[in-house]
Amino acid sequence: MSVLLQTAEATTPMWSALAPAIVLALTGLVLLGIDTVWSDDPNNTVLAGTAAGGSLLAFGITAWFLVAGTGQPQTGGAISLYGESLVVDGMSLFFTLITTIVTAMVAVAAYDYLDGHEHRAEFYSMVLFAATGMATMATANSLATAFVSLELASLPSYALVAYLRKNRGSVEAGLKYLLIGSVSSAVFVFGISLIYAASGSLIFADVASALGSGVSEMTGVVGLGVLMIVGGMAFKTASVPFHFWAPEAYEGAPAPISAFLSSASKAAGFALAFRVFVEAFPLGAIPAGVDWVLAFQVLAVVTMTLGNFAAATQENVKRMLAYSSIGHAGYALIGLAALTAGGPNGDVLGASMAHLLVYGFMNTGAFLFIALVEHWGVGRTFEDYNGLASAAPVAAVAMTVFMFSLAGLPPFGGFLSKYALFYSAIESGFWWLAAVGAVNSALSLFYYSRVVKAMWIEEPSGTFEIQSRPVGLYAAVLFAGLGTLLLLPAFGPVIETAQTVAAALF
Repeated sequence: MSVLLQTAEATTPMWSALAPAIVLALTGLVLLGIDTVWSDDPNNTVLAGTAAGGSLLAFGITAWFLVAGTGQPQTGGAISLYGESLVVDGMSLFFTLITTIVTAMVAVAAYDYLDGHEHRAEFYSMVLFAATGMATMATANSLATAFVSLELASLPSYALVAYLRKNRGSVEAGLKYLLIGSVSSAVFVFGISLIYAASGSLIFADVASALGSGVSEMTGVVGLGVLMIVGGMAFKTASVPFHFWAPEAYEGAPAPISAFLSSASKAAGFALAFRVFVEAFPLGAIPAGVDWVLAFQVLAVVTMTLGNFAAATQENVKRMLAYSSIGHAGYALIGLAALTAGGPNGDVLGASMAHLLVYGFMNTGAFLFIALVEHWGVGRTFEDYNGLASAAPVAAVAMTVFMFSLAGLPPFGGFLSKYALFYSAIESGFWWLAAVGAVNSALSLFYYSRVVKAMWIEEPSGTFEIQSRPVGLYAAVLFAGLGTLLLLPAFGPVIETAQTVAAALF
């Protein structure tokens, strides 16, 4: 297959390596075109089908590129485009894979969730445009394209959170997300300006070269710039102390958008963070005293601990999942917190990437189950879920899989991804990071099991009026559940691929 791809690359323009992001953008434009031509309210089936079809096409192209070795050492290495401002390699394709499959699940689930709502075409198009920004974040190779792609992903997200215009909680969440996101963007771009002042370049490799050649007289500027960029990345990944927007946004947003932001957006944020800090600020090149690894170690411990303890105190299931997603950001931060000069960095970074892939299925599925429950008009508290399995056993089984997988129990995909992540941290010499992660994972079982207990063991406090079986929501939830289960036998190839493409960065 590599030979076929090399032959194709010889006859196709280099920009075709960006095909997944291009397909996502074109699908968003097609949706706007449908809305323009179809002057009345466009058919929801056409809109959802177009959005899901474009996302799946982008997913298929990405998977083919990844399997064929596009941008990887066996086919000539990373593909640089537009003055090296964008790069397509194994890591960018891996994260684009997560973005596209989550986008497809959200588009399918929105088919039922948006039934009866206005401006559906705008909803689907903004999801696709945000996904385009997330895919571009994974390919960014310059601090300038990093900022532009981050904004492309963020601006539609602000509107999507506030999509339920007649819902006060949704509008309030969107406004808070916009204000906090604006401040974060300002901090991020100011950090970029400081790094440019010290290095004279925005391209990651050139920044690393300039820092490595010695900028001792500007160590303070570099340190402050790196700190501000860490803050910008922490906001995008919902890491402490820049996490406080996440519970508000996830709770107030339409549930499919909560799934989209907590899975695809978080993965894109980590894709950008991994590339920026590994390639622009490599451990052997940064000035003495600028220790971003220590910063991420503190962030990882505090984020996973606060996220899990806060989740354990919630009575609202959707808000519990929001804090849970913060805890999982702490686990993923181990990929940066356990890096050392000359250590098995590819293994630990790859393990974090593999965990984000598994997380993309189980967390998206959990939020889409919330969307299904909201569609039925069931309440949002644990008590409201009492006895739900008696009325919707198939959906309850899927939610049980998500909860136990998020907790890291065998035999689910989340167990293997957490095991690989903690084991890689121990291999790198950071056994205490693995220990903190294991303790927090054990704590998470308490609040995840509350959902399972409510659905299967507790007696219902009233009667459930479930009069419909929404095809789109059921299909998305069951697909996410199947993906979570199938990642157990397929985890070997997943972790091997992730660690191989991560090792190519070092």
